[in-house]
Amino acid sequence: MCCDREVFGLGNTGACCNGGHSTQICYTRTKSCTQSSTQSLTQPTVGQNWSSCSKPCRVLLAAVLFGVVWSITEDECLPGGNLFGITILFICAVIGGKLVALIHLPKLPPFPPLLGMLLMGFLLRNIPVVTEGVYIDFRWSASLRNIALAVILARAGLGLDPKALRKLKSVCIRVAVGPCMIEACTTALVSHFLMGLPWVWGFILGFVLGAVSPAVVVPSMLLLQKYGYGVEQGIPTLLMAAGSIDDILAITGFTTCLGMAFATGSPGYNLLRGVLEVAGGMVAGILLGFLIQYFPSVDQKHLVMKRSFLVLGLSVFAVFGSGVAGFPGSGGLCTLVLAFLAGLGWGTEKALVEEVVGWAWDVFQPLLFGLIGAEIRVSALEGDTVGLGIASLLIALLVRVLFTFVCVLRAGFNMREKVFIALAWMPKATVQAAIGSTALDMARIKGDKQLLKYGMDVLTVAVLAILLTAPVGALIIGLSGPRLLQRPSNSASAERHCWCCTVRILD
Repeated sequence: MCCDREVFGLGNTGACCNGGHSTQICYTRTKSCTQSSTQSLTQPTVGQNWSSCSKPCRVLLAAVLFGVVWSITEDECLPGGNLFGITILFICAVIGGKLVALIHLPKLPPFPPLLGMLLMGFLLRNIPVVTEGVYIDFRWSASLRNIALAVILARAGLGLDPKALRKLKSVCIRVAVGPCMIEACTTALVSHFLMGLPWVWGFILGFVLGAVSPAVVVPSMLLLQKYGYGVEQGIPTLLMAAGSIDDILAITGFTTCLGMAFATGSPGYNLLRGVLEVAGGMVAGILLGFLIQYFPSVDQKHLVMKRSFLVLGLSVFAVFGSGVAGFPGSGGLCTLVLAFLAGLGWGTEKALVEEVVGWAWDVFQPLLFGLIGAEIRVSALEGDTVGLGIASLLIALLVRVLFTFVCVLRAGFNMREKVFIALAWMPKATVQAAIGSTALDMARIKGDKQLLKYGMDVLTVAVLAILLTAPVGALIIGLSGPRLLQRPSNSASAERHCWCCTVRILD
């Protein structure tokens, strides 16, 4: 029996205990493979130990933890302090997500929990008494949201499947690139004339809105796959595969325009600077990606945790370090490239790293959406901004849906399937929350009132896009899928194809 390297988080030793070249390694780690397997089955995990702890024990542990943190930070742990505010926001966001996830309608995909997280942050910010106690300094908020952005980008890079990318047909490329670009350009044009945004800020808003949300599309597609709808035509697989490219394209365009918006100089210089930031981000990502392909070496202990730490650590460093260096547009692309190349070198073992990065996302997702909701103050909103923002959003969505329909005209789908693909390609949530406030954070650092207004306009429209398109998109997919998509005539065939060819993308 071969040693199970996944249990120990180690690399491929290329040998078995029964006659391999690395018997000594297996012996020193487990003494015997049989004994190792028995221990892995019988030894309780950390989660099991915690779940077996009694309620009084949990209360005592929590009280001791609070006492330790309070003794170190003092007022930061009390109402009005940053740590208190972050803790309350996190707990409320988790509760809000759980409550929304409980809403189930027959044969419809569940509502995305991120809506509950977003609404909880919004309520905490706009209830007068609560707002005074739940205070989070904007620097703390911006830092946490940037960390969440780094985690999202790392997941996006690791989630790209090179084999699937090589096999993508032209229709998948068209669906991934065309609608995103046309929506970004439409939003820039409309927001420039309706909302008065400068062209570069219009494109910032356009690329924020141009990304489709995997948090809404993927669960909906998996539910349709479960019942066999569109499986023979490959529609769920097509949309999930194209979604990763769509999101990466939007993030790359956003970071490029962001660097141009905050650069000082002539338009030609700013354009050249944007191109250089993209090139610099790619070069840095390639170097770092190849570095962590080989370091740490595969014969080291706790390999998965070391790799996960390096991916997350370098991702956070790239996002923050690019801002410190004065090239904010290069950090996001650097993170995407390094994570993709690292996963490419690790092969099948990258799945274990993806799992650890997924744990990090489980922590930062409530913080991200809660903090985004908390950025919106009802008292500070202008009716014109909200109205014109919704108008810009709806016009851009209409153009996106129509252009998506055009992109699949010669793809071998019937009319009903083309309509479904066009409608399913509009929900927005995760990427909008991740990058929607980045421009506002940079404007706050600059201290320019005009830039602050532009940044708040971008964030307001991003939040409106989440609130309007995430639930509506989930309902449209759930209601139109069974009516517009074909189901295999053989139910066994439907079960056989249900979960095949699923591509991992952003959650």
